[in-house]
Amino acid sequence: MKTRAMMVGAVPLGGGARVSVQSMTNTDTRDVTGTLLQIRALAREGCDIVRVSVYDDACVAAVRELVDKSPVPLVADIHFDYRLAIGAMENGIAKLRINPGNIGGEENVRRVADCARAHHVPIRIGVNSGSLEKDILARDGGVTAKGMVDSALRHAAMLEKEGFEDIVLSLKSSDVRMTVEAYRMASQLCDYPLHVGVTEAGLPGQGNIKSAIGIGALLLDGIGDTIRVSLTGSPIPEAKAGLDILRAIGLRGGVQFVSCPTCGRTRVDVPQIARAVEKAFCDCQKDVTIAVMGCVVNGPGEARGADIALCGGDNCGALYVRGQFVRKLTGDIAQEFIRAAGEIIDEL
Repeated sequence: MKTRAMMVGAVPLGGGARVSVQSMTNTDTRDVTGTLLQIRALAREGCDIVRVSVYDDACVAAVRELVDKSPVPLVADIHFDYRLAIGAMENGIAKLRINPGNIGGEENVRRVADCARAHHVPIRIGVNSGSLEKDILARDGGVTAKGMVDSALRHAAMLEKEGFEDIVLSLKSSDVRMTVEAYRMASQLCDYPLHVGVTEAGLPGQGNIKSAIGIGALLLDGIGDTIRVSLTGSPIPEAKAGLDILRAIGLRGGVQFVSCPTCGRTRVDVPQIARAVEKAFCDCQKDVTIAVMGCVVNGPGEARGADIALCGGDNCGALYVRGQFVRKLTGDIAQEFIRAAGEIIDEL
């Protein structure tokens, strides 16, 4: 579903632009050196936009240097204090995450909206299942998808009243089903870009699964303009997880890796070969599918769907290119395959 277009710094958001990947630093924002190191690491892993917490005047002061030295646009995450929002925008922040209902009344909302308009800064209204207003909870008997949507639109109306409509919405729950339901509902009620994610998804592992299900289901419906995978711990794995989701459904280029689950017929070390291959080509930006298959039963047939494939034999392998057998590989099969695949990719 096409949403209204806006810019986050140099990154387009909505209006049919490619889905962007976000994450958030967990450093002390006042520690400019440490925060910049994490921002740069996130950018290297594929983040298009990075969010930082701005919770006091020292954070506002740090924003200027962070913005000047960051390789990607930065978002300021702010609660309760409209002055921090204005300070962050005046120091060059590219986007705000703020809920208008908790910054102290209509006059403060007007001040933030006027500043955001002057600096061309979009505002994300971030509603979580744990932050709904008491009257909505009382009305619905607890947290519901409809309550999340109503809360988001209530906050948006405060900005709309001030003539500000460069608004992004997020409606996150740790409940995957509720998250998906809320975003689907919102996509039918407004054309604001949607920041999609499952909040508090958990540790890497289960958190990746919950995020992939929730974000993937929505993206396959055509819902979502920017995504964030929320994992406990270092934010660095979030960027790769987000890119992996986009690549899995064909919304980002790069190598697609395919490998079989193995069975009793397997005569080569598929996990070791697959790990080596993925490591060798993880930074490749060409749209290539590379497959590592364990045996000759399903391997050759499934290799037809890959650009480059290895089908295992009895301590050897067969190299296939676009479904055609090329030659037998022996010795260090992983390195032989990587070498051959690299030469083929260079020619593509």
